[in-house]
Amino acid sequence: MDQLIGRKAEIQVLRDALASGEAEMVSVIGRRRVGKTFLVKSVCAGHIGFAITGVQGAPLQEQLSNFHYQLQEHSNTEYKKPGNWMEAFQQLIQALKPLVEKVGPKPVVFLDELPWLASRRSGFLRGLSFFWNSWAADQRIVVVVCGSAASWMIRKVVHHTGGLHNRITRRIFLAPFSLSETADYLSSRGVGLDHYQTTQIYMALGGIPHYLKEVKQGKSAAQNIDEICFSDQGLLRDEFQKLYPALFTNAEHHIAIIRALGKKWKGLTRKQIAASSSVPKGGTLKRVLEELEQSGFITAYRPFGKAKKGQLYRLTDEYSLFYLQFMQQKRLSGEGAWHRLSQTAAFKSWSGYAFENICLKHIREIKHALGVAGVYTEASTYYHQGEGEKRGVQIDLLIDRNDHVINLFEIKFYNAPFTLTKAEAKALRKKVALFQSYTQTKKQVFLSLITTFGLLPNAHSLGLVQQELTLEDLFNS
Repeated sequence: MDQLIGRKAEIQVLRDALASGEAEMVSVIGRRRVGKTFLVKSVCAGHIGFAITGVQGAPLQEQLSNFHYQLQEHSNTEYKKPGNWMEAFQQLIQALKPLVEKVGPKPVVFLDELPWLASRRSGFLRGLSFFWNSWAADQRIVVVVCGSAASWMIRKVVHHTGGLHNRITRRIFLAPFSLSETADYLSSRGVGLDHYQTTQIYMALGGIPHYLKEVKQGKSAAQNIDEICFSDQGLLRDEFQKLYPALFTNAEHHIAIIRALGKKWKGLTRKQIAASSSVPKGGTLKRVLEELEQSGFITAYRPFGKAKKGQLYRLTDEYSLFYLQFMQQKRLSGEGAWHRLSQTAAFKSWSGYAFENICLKHIREIKHALGVAGVYTEASTYYHQGEGEKRGVQIDLLIDRNDHVINLFEIKFYNAPFTLTKAEAKALRKKVALFQSYTQTKKQVFLSLITTFGLLPNAHSLGLVQQELTLEDLFNS
């Protein structure tokens, strides 16, 4: 049985809902396979009075049959099969009355994969509104609604304009594990990998517990990636084809944008995405981008000095990026496939970008390592296109601090300590000078370095690199 790793804030939200003296409706949102169901069942064990999980793609009568079976299982009482959701929720009220009236644990109603239950014209949300407004809102009860289609949950439940408007009392957005949580999770399963090996796993699989569960003890990162992604029985061999259709209607638009961003690692503007993905401009493009962003597959970054409309979208889902780079062409498969691929130039460029993405997701840890955890900051990237004799400049990551300092980061993924050459030092000095010239910033600019195993000091690094961070800092939660 897996242990519940991390999730301290989310656990407290559920515990507070269980401990309060009033009715609570808690929304739990997070991408597929991130551990939402495990979180709820772990924290609410002993409280669940009724639970149902929607069946993907099932018609209304199948969903109602599922409800009928679960209701009888939980209540140990015979009920006739409901003909619609209004009738189903009326039966649920009757089944729950004895639980809320007796002294004991506050009962929980757990509605999992809500978007699959509430299919179009099914009447589910109308029935849920009736259930809450006519009865549950006045009871000592917790209703947990859970879904992987984050944008659907936000639009249809959190921001519902009908009977569920403003009924959500507490919200949880469950993100993938951080590096530190990933290390703790693997350790809890007896997998003893050092931080470098764990980072390689993370770059390919991300912090998704269901994926990380496949990592086996006694095997290196390369061996595990081989088995999970390239073997015939590997869990993630064909996950990409299932992932997006399970979350989104008309998923071909979402996949087209993911593929477009997979080719342009530094990001694309909305206009560039429309041109390269063939997704219709206007409402469709806006909706699909919002759905992908809210579900955690892409991230919008506002480049330093740019207005919001100039923001760049980047593919930041580790598995999708890994799949598009190494798996979709099926160039290699079977034992040793990843070992061979990791010797190629494609690996070097991918690993640099994947590590950069990891750093962008661990800003809190980076700020802590810099000693500015309590300072207000804004993290962004910077790009200035060259024109004529003027050289272009690109900054992987910068942190603009409220104490009148900007940290410019150079991010390097190496399998050994990094040594700065004379040419690299010259290029970095030029990069800092160009940034100061183009932005006309009056703030102090510090050049900072993030590497896997640190920097070997030499004459070229002295006086140039002001702060140096390593993998250990990213794992320090």
